Amino acid sequence: MNSFDKKVSAFHFSPFRYLFFARLLTVLGNGIAPIALAFAVLDIGGTLSDLGIVVASRSIFNVAFLLIGGVLADRYSRNRVLVSSSLIAAVSQAVVAWSVLDGSATVMSMALFGALNGAASGIALPASSTLVPQTVPAQNLRAANALIQLGINGGTIIGASLGGILISAVGPGWGLAVDAMGFAASAPLYFLIRTSLTQACPSTTHILQDLKEGWKEFASRAWVWVTVVQFTIINAAFSGVVMVLGPVIADASFGRAHWGGIIAAQSVGLVTGSYLSLKWRPRRDLFISVMLVSLCSAPMLMLSQPASEIGLVAAFFVAGVTLGLFDVSWAHALQIHIPREKLARVYAYDAIGSFIAIPFGELVAGPLATHYGTNNVLLVSAIAVIITALGACLVPQIRQLDNASQAKSQKATGSSL
Repeated sequence: MNSFDKKVSAFHFSPFRYLFFARLLTVLGNGIAPIALAFAVLDIGGTLSDLGIVVASRSIFNVAFLLIGGVLADRYSRNRVLVSSSLIAAVSQAVVAWSVLDGSATVMSMALFGALNGAASGIALPASSTLVPQTVPAQNLRAANALIQLGINGGTIIGASLGGILISAVGPGWGLAVDAMGFAASAPLYFLIRTSLTQACPSTTHILQDLKEGWKEFASRAWVWVTVVQFTIINAAFSGVVMVLGPVIADASFGRAHWGGIIAAQSVGLVTGSYLSLKWRPRRDLFISVMLVSLCSAPMLMLSQPASEIGLVAAFFVAGVTLGLFDVSWAHALQIHIPREKLARVYAYDAIGSFIAIPFGELVAGPLATHYGTNNVLLVSAIAVIITALGACLVPQIRQLDNASQAKSQKATGSSL
């Protein structure tokens, strides 16, 4: 089926409503936090190196705890895992906010509590992603994923915008306090989620064995690991290299204000792609999405050559749309093809590939551009994105993966709340 049709809204189901608004509150707060944290470090006299330490401490612990989060989400009740992680994140961020407001904050204290906050977020990610199919019937799953992504992308934009306003009006401490309140408010919403599948499943295995089983599930499916490899390269190139070299090119040509508009166009594209996924349901949506993300090469190609601002806005918007469509198709494919008792661990391995790729791209962009030239690095990055997309499309499992038929099969067997 490749058409626009109507279905009962996922918001009809109370467990999904609780999950949607819990994640939205968290995303809104996290959109404010990076801006607030940066200015908090600078306000206490911190250097750029100090800011790097604070930001890196959160990122490192976030990645380090993803696999643990995957194991916990597959072993225990996922909503309880989310309640615990939200409370830990709320307390850690509240302590940082209080220390900033009363003037006692130090770079070391912000780094330590940032690490704790990052660990809590790492634990939460696999559980929050894998809880979606437990909150709606099978026939509503794709729409539910689209709404979740719409909330994430829209909330990120709104949170970042509010962050700039809030911090300029009342200071970074209150921005961090709002983030803490977002985590605190999400905890009771996660607690209220009640489905027949949120109860803990007893496990007699140890953590290393659980991780090994998750890796086996991940590596045994070519469509999973090939797509993750593809996006490891795309994230390194598009979210890493471009976001470092883009501002340099903007400073030397069309200006910083236009660069801000270009990034905003990408964000709008992400929201648009998520919205389109609410209605557009092709049979082989993952294959189509894998092909479409090759369009992420267009912004790189245009930045490597003299290009108009309007052309760049259009290219980044289209890239955002394709990424928004992919996010929904990917989540849906994992949720209907991977056994639910192993899904969180597969999500964790997927997330690690994405999270490591972005800082790697950011780190190598500058040295490579210095040695080989900015235009050449962007051109090679664009070619790499195209080649990986074409390579992924040649994998039979990706070409033949039929999410629509699998979803109908689950519906027929009574897969529901």
